[in-house]
Amino acid sequence: MSRRVVDLLDRPTYGLQQVDRILALPTGTARRWIDGYERRGKMYLPVVRVEPTGDEIVTWGEFVETRLLAEYRDAGVPMTHLRPAIDRLRQTFHPRYPLAHSRPFVAGRELVLEIQDDVRLERDLRIVVVRNDQVVLSDAARRFTDSTMFEDDIAVRIRPVAGIEQVVIDPLRQFGEPVVRSVPTDVIAEQVRAGESIDGIAELYDLSRAEVDAAVRFELVCSGKSAAA
Repeated sequence: MSRRVVDLLDRPTYGLQQVDRILALPTGTARRWIDGYERRGKMYLPVVRVEPTGDEIVTWGEFVETRLLAEYRDAGVPMTHLRPAIDRLRQTFHPRYPLAHSRPFVAGRELVLEIQDDVRLERDLRIVVVRNDQVVLSDAARRFTDSTMFEDDIAVRIRPVAGIEQVVIDPLRQFGEPVVRSVPTDVIAEQVRAGESIDGIAELYDLSRAEVDAAVRFELVCSGKSAAA
């Protein structure tokens, strides 16, 4: 495994508010999931970090795991209920970023199932389930893996919206902002709002018309999710 890929997970990439914006989460959600929170005098431990740190900076590995949690946002079960399972996954797969690796979703499904059963994890938060006597990914976990590109077992890029293949999030491109190739989608969308034609934008950035359309569609999807949140 290359050192470059291993170091990628520890790469400081986002601020907490930036994670909310990119993943179209309600304000403050990334902070609660990543660093924990206090409510009515009770401290709730984070789901993503081992312990609260107070650090506003989010690593790529933390972002990837938050992207997975976002698939469970409508489960109706508090995300903190995942904490016991993730603590065990850290012991089994990786001490900091167990769910930013491909093994739990591929070769390690049986181990994940055993851990989920041991901690009595609610079904709506499960990563793997049993269907037709086979251990398979839950719908939420499958959506996450379908949108994630792994290299040497590590998540290196994420496709933030299913069906919009051209838009990716890559920590090594444009500071981790959603891009088409290396052009930020919000830059393209701003050009459209300013009245520039699709063909003109495509020529300006050396993109295809389909890539410009994809960037605009992505920004519209994110705006819609943010409004709904």
